[in-house]
Amino acid sequence: MPLPDPIPTTLIADGWQDYRLLDSGHGRRLEQLGRVRVIRPEPQAMWSPKLSEAEWDRADASFGPNEKSEEDAGNWRFRRELPETWPVSYRDLRFYGRFTPFRHLGFFPEQMTQWDWVADCVTKAGNAPRVLNLFGYTGVISLIAARAGAKVTHVDASKKAITYARENQELAGLGQAPIRWILDDARKFIAREARRGSHYEGIILDPPKFGRGPKGEIWKVFEHLPLLLSECRAVLSDKPLFVILTAYAARLSPFSLHALLEEHIGKGRIECGEIALREESGNRLVSTALHARWTP
Repeated sequence: MPLPDPIPTTLIADGWQDYRLLDSGHGRRLEQLGRVRVIRPEPQAMWSPKLSEAEWDRADASFGPNEKSEEDAGNWRFRRELPETWPVSYRDLRFYGRFTPFRHLGFFPEQMTQWDWVADCVTKAGNAPRVLNLFGYTGVISLIAARAGAKVTHVDASKKAITYARENQELAGLGQAPIRWILDDARKFIAREARRGSHYEGIILDPPKFGRGPKGEIWKVFEHLPLLLSECRAVLSDKPLFVILTAYAARLSPFSLHALLEEHIGKGRIECGEIALREESGNRLVSTALHARWTP
């Protein structure tokens, strides 16, 4: 008998005091991050804003993409003088928001839907499970997993991202937390771990659509993700907790991620779908990413 078709679920990010999606529309979104209000591009927001122009004009900074430059690259325009970084809190965990040249703000607020889930898995498991965070960026989920009791290995190909992650670690007061910060290409690292016989109870993957390793290695999600997942299976413990896969590539679908985990990780419970931010002004949902979560 064939397995039942996967039914996509939507993880909705809301209820976070230090991050609020205030409004969206006309290809933009208006966000509040701690004490800073920003405007960023949002192509999906084809509708009209709910808030007045005066509310939008109160934004401290707005991002404008550079059409001649790399995807998502551009410039910030400021209404008042602001520092490059400022503190943000999530459930008493402090880390930095920051203005980056790629419209990102040093973390992805929609990932709060994964942060709580990982913390819950780690807490319930006990016994300091080993968690591998590939493409770990600035390390918020690494800090959350470590605070919940995990031994974390955080891997990213960007030296700047690792530096930002360490700064977040200090701000969070987790300087002694059991986290290994590894500057490396994800595929090369996982292949070495497999040869060493290393194993992890939890694996987190948040790959970009395109990227470069520290030595110029090329990453293309459509070409390289299946093999990477196969190698992840080789380092997954015989008593696994979870594998999380998040994707921002527009041409993917939740069913793609579901099928990849089913093929390369194996039998288990697989949940897949979208991740969305809930807007305060009109209660509309803005889809930001796709997710799939595997548990045994």
